[in-house]
Amino acid sequence: MPVNSAPGLGDRFAAEMARIGGFEPRPRLAVAVSGGADSTALVLLARDWAVRRGGTVLALIVDHGLRAESPAEADATLDVLAALGIPGQKLTVADLVKGSALAERAREARYRLLLHACASAGVPHLLLGHHRSDQVETVMMRVLAGSTARGLAGMPAVVETRFVRLLRPLLGVAPSRLRAMLIARGVSWIEDPSNRDRNAQRARLRGIRADVPGTGEGTAAVAQAARQAGDFRAARDRAVAQTLAERATIRPEGYALLTPGAIEPEALAALLRTIAGTRHAPPIDRVAALARALRPATLGGVRIAPAGRLGDGWLLVRERRAIQGPVRAELNVVWDGRFRLAAAPPGGLSRNGPEETLTPGAPTPDTLTLDTLSLGALGADAARFRNRYGPPTLVLHGLPALRLGHEPLAVPHIGVGDPRWHLLFDPRNSAAGAPFLSGC
Repeated sequence: MPVNSAPGLGDRFAAEMARIGGFEPRPRLAVAVSGGADSTALVLLARDWAVRRGGTVLALIVDHGLRAESPAEADATLDVLAALGIPGQKLTVADLVKGSALAERAREARYRLLLHACASAGVPHLLLGHHRSDQVETVMMRVLAGSTARGLAGMPAVVETRFVRLLRPLLGVAPSRLRAMLIARGVSWIEDPSNRDRNAQRARLRGIRADVPGTGEGTAAVAQAARQAGDFRAARDRAVAQTLAERATIRPEGYALLTPGAIEPEALAALLRTIAGTRHAPPIDRVAALARALRPATLGGVRIAPAGRLGDGWLLVRERRAIQGPVRAELNVVWDGRFRLAAAPPGGLSRNGPEETLTPGAPTPDTLTLDTLSLGALGADAARFRNRYGPPTLVLHGLPALRLGHEPLAVPHIGVGDPRWHLLFDPRNSAAGAPFLSGC
């Protein structure tokens, strides 16, 4: 095992992993490696940490295919890792073309591939190489975007996803320390020219900051402010979780019941985001006006109505007009940001016969033919399944239904169709997950 050539860095990494916690006795880690200095240093630190505990590390290299050199660079990174005894896997983004919102589209494609690779390999932890300077630039970008106090906490050290935890154990580490470690170990890395692209806001802010090592007083001050904001956000997350535990019931059919009375705006915002299946809550000022005096309303893709026969208080249900159209039914497809097709009967995903199955990742067509199995809202067919003992009509309309052509084949949440169809309420964001954990 290589000696720790950057004094204290290995110990600091181990302390941060201990603070993050939640690891199995023989941890299985994956590391997103770009070939740059930061992620290369991270995979070495992660390897040393995991091996000491009888665990393993898998390096995942994503080739976006946006530069002619990128495939060769990914292969060169694999070679470097192999020489260090670290297994790696190259993931290639298909059909990513230059154009508007390229950075956002590339990021979404990258994370989709990384999370799928982790889930397929049975690896529950994905480590990301964001460091102190990245955190500072993130905070600067959010200030310019007019972010609230929650956003000024920057990137969290832990994010819970459906299948994998995203971990950022280097948020408190200056990039110069990572490069010093690589130099001392004689490990090479690749400099990505996109990091110097002045068309990107992050690169422009990096130039303005003029602190490449990440050790300047300004960088340290912003990082400290982000940690303090993170501590405040963590306290608010715990308070929101407590409020929702006392006031809200979230049902597997994708609706919520809220007890009468005013509620903290942040708690209501979290609930709205979950029921709508969206990434972000509505503007907090609009939520606050409603939270002070709950009333029938529509906000953020959610309809709020009296609970009626379901009891006192309020029913929060997906707004009809905001519901996504039908998508091809395939295993693990997520419809409307809310429901995931988790299981199907044998041959259930066939279209024209037992041998013709849907291709995972196939694009959603604009129109669905009669022989296509689709997943969408029960919609107007809700009238056929109305039952005084079942969910109210407002809920029925937004339930996920599997259709062959136009005819409902299964509506699992009300027991219609083969019971081996499983559709889980699995929104993009839980109402109350793990509290925010700031960088060390």
